[in-house]
Amino acid sequence: MKRTAKGSGQTGYFNISDVARLLDISSSTLRMWEKVGLIAPERSDGKYRLFTPDDIKLLKRIKFLKSTKNLNVGGVLHVLKQEGAARAKTQAQAAVAAKPSSSADAIGRKLRELRLGQRMTLKDAARRAKLSVGFLSALERSQTNASIATLQKLAKLYNTNFLSFFDDSEPPSKLVRPAERKVLETQPGTVIELLALGQTMMETQLWRIAPGASSGGAYHHEGEEFIYVLQGRFEIWLEETEHYMLRRGDSLYFSSAQSHRWLNPGKVETELLWINTPPTF
Repeated sequence: MKRTAKGSGQTGYFNISDVARLLDISSSTLRMWEKVGLIAPERSDGKYRLFTPDDIKLLKRIKFLKSTKNLNVGGVLHVLKQEGAARAKTQAQAAVAAKPSSSADAIGRKLRELRLGQRMTLKDAARRAKLSVGFLSALERSQTNASIATLQKLAKLYNTNFLSFFDDSEPPSKLVRPAERKVLETQPGTVIELLALGQTMMETQLWRIAPGASSGGAYHHEGEEFIYVLQGRFEIWLEETEHYMLRRGDSLYFSSAQSHRWLNPGKVETELLWINTPPTF
């Protein structure tokens, strides 16, 4: 349904609900793409997001690159720039395109560093982790994303843990305000915010999981885990023998040694408080 930008006199605009319905993408995913700089919709006088037909074409391309090609934010921007479709409409977009300090960049650099430190070739590491050489190479060059299950597999191969793949330069702090949280984008649709900084005995995290996003397979590690659902629904399997459907207000405590995989089966973003102890995730 076409809209008119209030106060602009221009027609041909779509609101966020229209776009979400047209592209079969959740509104929370569209907001996340805007937050990381992939899109920059205009705003009405009332501060509502307004999308043009050209914006929708760009969104279709972004959806294809992320869901079908499994590219991360940096990879999508690289492709769009090559195609002449990149839009540096805001400072946020320019920062994402130029600043190599995203979670994906940190992961790529760390994976390469760990592999070389153990004197492994790409072929050796890919074979041991049961991944393709091309995929592992693209991951090290920050051109694609890996699922949490895949990163856990690589962490085990390199004798480390998941969080070690990210930049840990932030100084420890007892108080962490929302704007000071370290944000990790591990895979399309999954964002992790660290609620504590420094060396702690508990890994306390806020997870935001888009509809349909999953762990990408099962994984396990040492320790114990606690999950509390703040919003949405969360489906989890333990050892493929226990199945739980969690809703707002539900909590789950289990051994991290149990193989676990998960999914957001709902139509809205899931928000979780997720705690691991000791810090082995």
